[in-house]
Amino acid sequence: MSGNHRVPSHCCNSAEATMSVDHDPTTPRPTGGIDWAGDNHAIAIVGPDGEQLDRSTVTHTAAGLTRLCQRLHRGGVTEVAIERGDGPVIDALLEAGFTVFVIPPIQVKNLRGRYGSAGNKDDRFDAYVLADTLRTDRRRLRPLTLDSPATVTLRATCRARNDLVGHRVALANQLRAHLQICYPAAVGLFADIDSRVTLRFLRRFPDQHRADWLSPKRLAAWLAGIGYCGRTDPAVLHTRLTSAPRGLTGADGEARAQITLTLITALEAITTQITALEDHIEEQLALHPDAAIFTSLPRAGRVRAARLLAEIGDARGRFPTPQSLTCLAGVAPSTHQSGKVKIVSFRWAADKQLRDAVCDFAGDSRRASLWATQLYTRARARGHDHPHAVRILARAWLHVIWKCWQSNTPYDPTRHGAAQALTQHQQAVA
Repeated sequence: MSGNHRVPSHCCNSAEATMSVDHDPTTPRPTGGIDWAGDNHAIAIVGPDGEQLDRSTVTHTAAGLTRLCQRLHRGGVTEVAIERGDGPVIDALLEAGFTVFVIPPIQVKNLRGRYGSAGNKDDRFDAYVLADTLRTDRRRLRPLTLDSPATVTLRATCRARNDLVGHRVALANQLRAHLQICYPAAVGLFADIDSRVTLRFLRRFPDQHRADWLSPKRLAAWLAGIGYCGRTDPAVLHTRLTSAPRGLTGADGEARAQITLTLITALEAITTQITALEDHIEEQLALHPDAAIFTSLPRAGRVRAARLLAEIGDARGRFPTPQSLTCLAGVAPSTHQSGKVKIVSFRWAADKQLRDAVCDFAGDSRRASLWATQLYTRARARGHDHPHAVRILARAWLHVIWKCWQSNTPYDPTRHGAAQALTQHQQAVA
């Protein structure tokens, strides 16, 4: 999904799409299609009667993008269809004054069947399919909508932090697997393998040989020296060290200790950069006009609220209904019905970044909202697993968030009808 410009994943051939822009059918104009590639871009211009008027290829250079816009202008094109909604091509098209429509690649793949049964893939043919689909299905498509520069920047920062968190998790797993072979006692010593106290312990005692020096008294003194605030008694921690399988010693242990220190250094570096990005995120969020809406949500905090804001965006016209938002977020189920057979399944076509942000918030909101707790509990009671129950809760939250977002009003539990009804019921029962 686009990082800078957001489009629904159901742009065409969907009952969920809405008619948001009308055009005068008495003055039809040629339409353009661009098949994006790494080095070259295929262009097709289709006339109002469906005849291909122009087909060409331009290079992915500044001069090539200029020629692309010039050819479209000469062909009388004002509207262009393309498969992705970000990058230099999109910037060039918008700057040149074109209206851009994004048709996802999975839909282009299905649309090829209109023109033949072979299913052949060709860049120039795909450009024609895009242009012709824009000509025939214009009323089903929604123009590309831009977020404000502040939201685009916030989204980039949040996604960069999220990527680094993923790298930190991978490194922590690598460190755990490494220690289970050469130094098992360090794996279960503290709660988390990548916690500050664990990393400091491994830097001071990176192998079994150095850990053998520790006694309960020495371990207690070391923990006091680093300001350890855990509730586990040092004697218990020392018992964990001595009762675990012994690690490698000698030359092999020394070599493995160097690997341990390398992984620790990488983890500490990533953690430092994550903290730096979180500081930037909080600063950007504080300056954003929509900050109050998302920070008012239960257990949203700062980073989670920023991520929700960044993924939903600030262009209200993109989501005319709450259903359009829940569908893009992938928390509304997908229904397949044929005759008497009806199948309701997981929605695969979705903005995965948005779904992850919404589900992350919803899953934790039940710890601060009685209404969210009840929705989640009821879903689990119906036999749904945890991820499914969280998606059900996320769909309910998106209806609330959409209302606050559209009215530019922070969330207030006292004005949330369902939450208030539940609170009054609980008080009456008590």
